[in-house]
Amino acid sequence: MNNLLKNKYFSYIYIAGLGGITSFSLPPYNYFIINFFTLSLFYLFIINYKNHLKKKIDYFKYGWIFGFGYFVLSLYWIVISLTFDQNFNFLIPIALFLIPSFVAIFYGLPLYFFSYFKNFNNIALVLIFSVLFSFFEFIRGSILTGFPWNLFAFSFSKNLSFIQILSLIGTYSFNLICISFFLVPAVFILRKSKYDIFFCIIFIFFIIGIIFFGEKRLNSEHDKLTKDKKYLIKVISSKISINRFYNNDNEYEILNDLIDLSKPDKSIPTIFIWPEGMLTSTNLKDIHYYKDLFQLNFSNKHLIILGINDIKKDSNLKIYNSLAIVDNNLNVLNYYQKNNLVPFGEFLPMENFLRKIGLKTITNNYQSFSRGKERKVISIKNQNFDLSFLPLICYEIIYSGKLKKTDNFDFIINISEDGWFGNSIGPNQHFAHSIFRAVEEGKNIIRSTNNGISAFIGPKGNIIDKTESTQSGVLEIRNFKNNKETFFSKNGNNIFFYFLLFYITLIFFLKINREIK
Repeated sequence: MNNLLKNKYFSYIYIAGLGGITSFSLPPYNYFIINFFTLSLFYLFIINYKNHLKKKIDYFKYGWIFGFGYFVLSLYWIVISLTFDQNFNFLIPIALFLIPSFVAIFYGLPLYFFSYFKNFNNIALVLIFSVLFSFFEFIRGSILTGFPWNLFAFSFSKNLSFIQILSLIGTYSFNLICISFFLVPAVFILRKSKYDIFFCIIFIFFIIGIIFFGEKRLNSEHDKLTKDKKYLIKVISSKISINRFYNNDNEYEILNDLIDLSKPDKSIPTIFIWPEGMLTSTNLKDIHYYKDLFQLNFSNKHLIILGINDIKKDSNLKIYNSLAIVDNNLNVLNYYQKNNLVPFGEFLPMENFLRKIGLKTITNNYQSFSRGKERKVISIKNQNFDLSFLPLICYEIIYSGKLKKTDNFDFIINISEDGWFGNSIGPNQHFAHSIFRAVEEGKNIIRSTNNGISAFIGPKGNIIDKTESTQSGVLEIRNFKNNKETFFSKNGNNIFFYFLLFYITLIFFLKINREIK
């Protein structure tokens, strides 16, 4: 094996293969044990095979190759969205290569900067590696529109006791710890003194402490406030074909399907939550066209939350991907306009230029969506209902520490359309973000999707009820429990920078200690 790795081209295949295998640690597989082997082997290659790393750009190259292997297998599902419109078919092979190539840059850059650190001991180098990778993962989730997808931390999305620490430190700090944890085998293999062994033992006990904290938090009851409601919440999970975006003649049929799933009982106060963008040719202003249909099936004890486009005409025409709350007479009681839009899916960067060469947004045949100005908590208070929620549309659930400015609401409602990604791993990865947000914020999350995973998630990430992406159905919520505001919810991603500062301080301490010796 050592002789083979001395061959430059075999080493490319080896590193890309490690990245590809690492992708199976992510949802829906969650074989997190893989990362102890693949990340440690990747790190060992960087440390041991200096003949391939004569220049700093070589470090970048191997980091990029690992990232490409990782993302080409974990993000392939994005290009499925291009298969629904034949005008995009020519982009499929380009996007299949281009998307992972771009995202992999954020794995090449940390290795490039890692090349500047040579005169450090084994433990310090692992900490530097962890700091650089986690920092560039944070950058990836923040710049432009941000794409915080498939952090190594998500490999633990099914391990509830382990991820309870998110309530204190958030996803990015947890990702930093995970990278260090996965490199413990490399520290042990490269050990040169008893201090390396002590580090491995101490870090393992630290992880045991995290799990112990998680178990205690999961089993605690004193911080729960039970909300027993006199009304019912019905979460609709539908299987309506994505082709509705290209056929505007079947909206009555779509509404009837949703109503059949909802099974409204006029005598029971009920809030119905429908998925994102069910009506593709009718906007919020014209929804009254269906007033007779709603009056026939719903009563004044009902409210419907649904995804629909909103159009505003100022000096320019603006279209918003929106969530609206309507009554049985289709009076609009409140609405929210999506803040975080999907590039190329919902808006076209450099639209004036790209439209001239024939490109358009994937999810509609009209102009780009406009961005909503703010995300506000929506309150519903009348004789039948008393609740408040934070609205999130589709992609907005993926952002850690950027959801809201207040904690004064009962739960998060996330509506989504996951049909663009077929029966791939994409909807499972999207759903994992919802679990992480629930733990971070200490909030119940209600998720209604079309062609995706709909669920009622408790404030500790526990899945109370769900329907799979292959199913349609209804989830009924009669009561829910709230946790107190979490430490992370109060402090946000500032905690990540405190962790970086701690790591950097420890690195300099190890450096100084080595020089003294």
